[in-house]
Amino acid sequence: MSIKLKNVSYTYSQKTPFAFEALKNVSLNINDHSFLALIGETGSGKSTLVQHLNGLLLPTSGEVQVNNFLLSIENGKRKYVDLNKPQGKKYHKKQFNIKDLRKYAGLVFQFPEYQLFEETVLKDICFGPKNFGASEEEAETMARQAIELVGLDESYLSRSPFELSGGEKRRVAIAGIIALNPSVLILDEPTAGLDPQGEREMMELFKRIYDSGKSVILVTHNMDIVLKYVDEVIVMKDGHLLTQTTPLKLFQDEKFLANTAIEPPFVFKVAKELIDNGLNIDLGKIKDISSLVGEIGRVKHE
Repeated sequence: MSIKLKNVSYTYSQKTPFAFEALKNVSLNINDHSFLALIGETGSGKSTLVQHLNGLLLPTSGEVQVNNFLLSIENGKRKYVDLNKPQGKKYHKKQFNIKDLRKYAGLVFQFPEYQLFEETVLKDICFGPKNFGASEEEAETMARQAIELVGLDESYLSRSPFELSGGEKRRVAIAGIIALNPSVLILDEPTAGLDPQGEREMMELFKRIYDSGKSVILVTHNMDIVLKYVDEVIVMKDGHLLTQTTPLKLFQDEKFLANTAIEPPFVFKVAKELIDNGLNIDLGKIKDISSLVGEIGRVKHE
């Protein structure tokens, strides 16, 4: 599995006085089993980009490929091509059902708890699987597995989602996407509005999902999350992709950070100051305060 964008541009309200180009000739590759973050200031195009990855938006120009699903616009019409099907003059280009893509790449919006609407948690989680063709029994099995994965027990299934805490609602909403068993989990600001403990628990959930073999792509403004969890980071600005790199390389590039107003995590800055003052710690092993303390201890005992 890989994700490829080739010269993708997207304009909201095209051919109106309110036209706004949110993505500008973006090309990128995301490898299989990635834990990747998209960062950049508000309005840089992050959310617009991730909505292309499961077909909620189609590019004004260019192509989006997610695994074998290829999406584009041709002569003003939507074009969905299944690359696993025969192509060429003797074959019609095989279309796919957009539901297949949305099952493969599950998108969780910012504040997903606002999308809960059923009378019980069980019905809410089952809604997606049933909409994608699962039987009642199959959907309930998926719901029980998903609720456990997000750290809630089965007693929650009989409760109303509207009597839960904010963090519990978010877990239920995410369980509704996880129940579809997507190969790629796409998250738009998944920790927004959570307290530090809730944020930590949510990120550990996504780390477990990643460790299970899936790809995780998240939009975030939190550089501590970027440093601790992700393997790769994409920086957006004004609809352009500025760079695709690792957190370590990004946070060491002081000139780039200054030009993009990105503030590296405090623990990373402390680690760099210690290195500048002669402490031989491994900057690549610094993910948070505990790993920094561990590195300092290692150096002192050598």
